[in-house]
Amino acid sequence: MTLSSPEQALFVCYPRCSTCAKARTWLDEHKVAYTERDIKTDNPTYEELKRWFELSGLPVKRFFNTSGMSYRQLPPEKRPDALSGDEALRLLATDGMLVKRPILVVGEQALVGFRLDDWEEHANTEPNGK
Repeated sequence: MTLSSPEQALFVCYPRCSTCAKARTWLDEHKVAYTERDIKTDNPTYEELKRWFELSGLPVKRFFNTSGMSYRQLPPEKRPDALSGDEALRLLATDGMLVKRPILVVGEQALVGFRLDDWEEHANTEPNGK
């Protein structure tokens, strides 16, 4: 992923999330152009989630915000281990608060969650554009 590519990144986040705030700061420091989208008010669609899942190379379970209230209220039969991948993505599309955040989509790659090492590895930028 080249975060300095001419294509603008999509930054899907929850504004009140401290991890999302850290990711936003990182993007700003690295002068990455992005469009911000609130995951709660503009929930990802099934089609978007399916594409991001395919781009990420991650197991579908990694797309769940397992520390969130929405997830903790799910009955066992609605948890990722009890669902097919397609069923899990359809469930995620019903409630943005079930989705792990932030999600950064640039071109043909998607990063889920803010793991500094992953973001640094996929970035071709240095802090402050150096």
